[in-house]
Amino acid sequence: MAGELIKLTAAELAAKIASGEVTAVEAAEAHLARIEAVDEKVNAFLHVDREGALAQAREVDAKRERGEKLGPLAGVPLALKDLFTTEGVPTTAGSKILEGWIPPYDATVTKRLKDADVVLLGKTNMDEFAMGSSTENSAYGPTANPWDLTRIPGGSGGGSAASLAAYMAPLAIGTDTGGSIRQPAAVTGTVGVKPTYGGVSRYGMIAFSSSLDQGGPCARTVLDTALLHSVIAGHDEKDSTSIAQPVPDIVAAARNGSAEGMRVGVVQEFRGEGYQPGVMQRFDESVELLRELGAEIVELSCPSFTKALPAYYLIAPSECSSNLARFDAMRYGMRVGDDGTHSAEEVTALTREAGFGDEVKRRVMLGTYALSSGYYDAYYGSAQKVRTLITRDFEKAFEQVDVVVSPTTPTTAFPIGERVDDPMAMYLADVCTLPSNLAGNSAMSIPCGLAPEDGLPVGLQIVAPAMADDRLYRVGAALEAAFQARWGHPLLEEAPSL
Repeated sequence: MAGELIKLTAAELAAKIASGEVTAVEAAEAHLARIEAVDEKVNAFLHVDREGALAQAREVDAKRERGEKLGPLAGVPLALKDLFTTEGVPTTAGSKILEGWIPPYDATVTKRLKDADVVLLGKTNMDEFAMGSSTENSAYGPTANPWDLTRIPGGSGGGSAASLAAYMAPLAIGTDTGGSIRQPAAVTGTVGVKPTYGGVSRYGMIAFSSSLDQGGPCARTVLDTALLHSVIAGHDEKDSTSIAQPVPDIVAAARNGSAEGMRVGVVQEFRGEGYQPGVMQRFDESVELLRELGAEIVELSCPSFTKALPAYYLIAPSECSSNLARFDAMRYGMRVGDDGTHSAEEVTALTREAGFGDEVKRRVMLGTYALSSGYYDAYYGSAQKVRTLITRDFEKAFEQVDVVVSPTTPTTAFPIGERVDDPMAMYLADVCTLPSNLAGNSAMSIPCGLAPEDGLPVGLQIVAPAMADDRLYRVGAALEAAFQARWGHPLLEEAPSL
């Protein structure tokens, strides 16, 4: 029974719980047992809240017995990226500097999940403060890709993606600053969506780069992702960047997927040197499949996209150097050297030296330099101008097409340790995803097959204009159905057993 429950989609599991065929407690116990069985190999979770999850599940069962109306995901377990505050549950952002911190409040995303009776299994592993492309920068050890335990699960949200691919949870929440939902989805064969910037509240989401960070849904199917997206999205007065507009009907779009009559743009800048042949083969096949489904394929050029990588790695570190200044050992978190012999400034320096990892220090120093007197205009100011050019290129593209497609990542999952000492090679993993963050558009990654040379998952990225997130689900659901008809079974059935 437990083995069957963990293979169900979130929609299927929710229906069984609502009908009484399965209890929420049974669903939670099945997934907790799976975590206990396999997570020692994967390291997807930093904290498993067994008692809290079972208490939430019991409350869902009690509501059903009382005849109360249940939400569309009531009782379904979820893995939450450890960047969202959770009242009474440790939140570390993957960093030693927050080890043992227990937040006194819930993030808006956390609260909305609880209000929707989604069962929170625990907090997932991540690159420290979401800075990374591989989940190797976590202070608590790397997460492994369930497809091949010697390879990375993507970053920074590798723990959330790995929990899905390993059937430890049917739903997960990630965050996407430069691709940290979509890139892990691509290399683990799962679905991940970066909503329009401001479409999901950032209140209680520990900040990395405030003008880029965006929380979003992760799942194994397009419909499950849409259902989760609809739970967490919407205006929040606690977040000044939250958009005060209705959320598009993404669930209807996912249920009625169609590419018929859609104009689909293919950007020439998203191919060439550095792209794995198998990734491009699967991408080209996906474009042809869209054509067969009735879409019009339009070739596009967006020249500024080639400048997205350097622009991002000036803007994001600049903002992180400001955001991480709050970790000063004075208010919360780690404190080192407070023995009466050091000044406050020395305690702050010693704490940051001990608490921050190498990648965080690298980005803080880079950002501080870019913002310094005499360099601001040359670096940060210039990067913001490039950001405007990227936004304009998207605007021009969306005058011609409804959505843009590309590979999500240039390669499949690379071996753990391969790029640790080569930051530039690591940063190139996000080259396809960065433009959407800089422009604030919505974007999705769906699995589009396995690369023939290594048998690992390949992701297809779909990008839509801001507040047109429903287009992602419309096209994504159409492709997902076509892929499954062609393969005869869901992609994840091919993942190696743990």
